[in-house]
Amino acid sequence: MADTEILLESGTNEIEIMQFTIFGEMYGINVAKVREIIMADKVKSVPHSHEAVEGIFKPRDILLTVVDLPKYLTGQVGEKGPRDLFIITNFNQMYIAFRVHSVVGISRISWADIQKPDNTISRGEEGVATGIAQCGKNLITILDFEKIVTEIAPETGIQMDEIDKLGERSERTEPIVLAEDSILLTNMIRASLTKAGYTNITNFNNGKEAWEYLRGLRDDPDFHQKVGLIITDIEMPEMDGHRLTKLVKSDEKMKDTPLIIFSSLIGPEMRIKGKQLGADEQLSKPEIGHLVEVMDHLIERRRING
Repeated sequence: MADTEILLESGTNEIEIMQFTIFGEMYGINVAKVREIIMADKVKSVPHSHEAVEGIFKPRDILLTVVDLPKYLTGQVGEKGPRDLFIITNFNQMYIAFRVHSVVGISRISWADIQKPDNTISRGEEGVATGIAQCGKNLITILDFEKIVTEIAPETGIQMDEIDKLGERSERTEPIVLAEDSILLTNMIRASLTKAGYTNITNFNNGKEAWEYLRGLRDDPDFHQKVGLIITDIEMPEMDGHRLTKLVKSDEKMKDTPLIIFSSLIGPEMRIKGKQLGADEQLSKPEIGHLVEVMDHLIERRRING
């Protein structure tokens, strides 16, 4: 199949979900993560790899790791079917192939219609269901592919030692607003920023909660003393980071507040979108050390410019 294209206009709070099946159950992935869909091919096994890593293959010029998603999700070692597919993904600056049983189609829905699963489903930090969406007659479980990859290969996630490399740092009291739906990533980002000296952090589970907080402070004469910088993910239930960015940068009172999009989706297409919406910087997870450096720069620039 041809490479997928990002079709959505910026800041509309919509998402395109590719639906696929595993043992008859419906799952979903953000189309923005999908580069290509191909028929499953022969895979070379890799000794001592994670049990869900099927192996590697090289369809063209890129060597890809193949994750056996049915095995990862269910623990079942099913037969590799002749109609199985590989979904080739690109996020966190990595290309990875995921085996699935079939691809059903693509639906465009609003982030407002995606619900965060409760702890009975998501198991708190350990869950891999990032949201539940109604697509036509089907309930779709949207998977947290970053969480899956980080569990399989922890070295691909946020690394606290990047903060150590920044050297000795003093405490920073500037108030930081963080919008991130992953509990695991929220805790890791908070811990990293705190270690870097940023101790005044208020975090929210999605863009809607962050926007309501910002809007509640909008008419406060001390707004700029209460909101020093905003960090937002892109993929979040109810309101995504692009919509939040558009709202902030379209508001006369808030538009000068530094805003960083910190997302696994940052690539050429997404960078164009974020720039159109007015984001001050856009960084790809898991570059936590770079994030701190950019925060330092933007806050200093704002202090100088008043």
